[in-house]
Amino acid sequence: MSAAATSIVLRAYAELVDFLDAPEVELPIGGPRSVKDLVEAAGIPHPEVGLLLVDGRRVGFDHLLTGGERVAAYPPFHGLDPVGGLWPSPPEPRRFVLDVHLGTLTRRLRLLGFDAWYRTDADDALLADVAVGQERILLTRDRGLLMRRTITHGYCPRSQDPDEQAVEVARRYSLAPRRAPLTRCVRCNGLLHRAHAAQVWDELEPGTRAAFDRFSRCGGCGQVYWPGSHLDAVEGFLTRIEAMTSPRGAPPPGTGPVHH
Repeated sequence: MSAAATSIVLRAYAELVDFLDAPEVELPIGGPRSVKDLVEAAGIPHPEVGLLLVDGRRVGFDHLLTGGERVAAYPPFHGLDPVGGLWPSPPEPRRFVLDVHLGTLTRRLRLLGFDAWYRTDADDALLADVAVGQERILLTRDRGLLMRRTITHGYCPRSQDPDEQAVEVARRYSLAPRRAPLTRCVRCNGLLHRAHAAQVWDELEPGTRAAFDRFSRCGGCGQVYWPGSHLDAVEGFLTRIEAMTSPRGAPPPGTGPVHH
């Protein structure tokens, strides 16, 4: 058997290069293996892949490699549903499940109005079950978790900064036109409802009563919200998200390390 037939060449494009030491790598094959197995052996979780070409021909994850092939892996195109027939469209409306290390990103997504499931005691098995059972997009920096066979939609934030992570997720899943800011509780994920001052009066400090007349209450945990001194920061964050997710303002994804 020739040397060429005992390996394949994998070329990654765009942000998939973040998972490799170089854009193009040679991988031993040892025997017939699916393209999914080889791509993940290189370190790229399958939910990150939107299109696969083997020797220039579009294939699915179950396509068998025998050695000597050239594989090209592309991410989903920003602003579009994944191409290549690899995945169904992401859930609509967009909803997420996040691992324990992404608590601040969870609050950012809720601030934008997105349903974001999060529990500090959730292990990998529970996160995968919620992603599958509730048809949620899994967000985690743990590549091993994203590689679970049952996961369909998932993304590994490259940056360690929560604001940058929010920008990445917004770009990947076209969140800008879908956002509904300040409609969801950042603490429990419940929906906010307009509340009259008389309904929440006994729960407010005297200074708050005197300064504000617009209130909302969470339908889940009962938390009361009002436009406080943090509003400028909130609006600034929302403005930044919108600017950074526009075609001209969007930066390339970060290239920080991701957890195995």
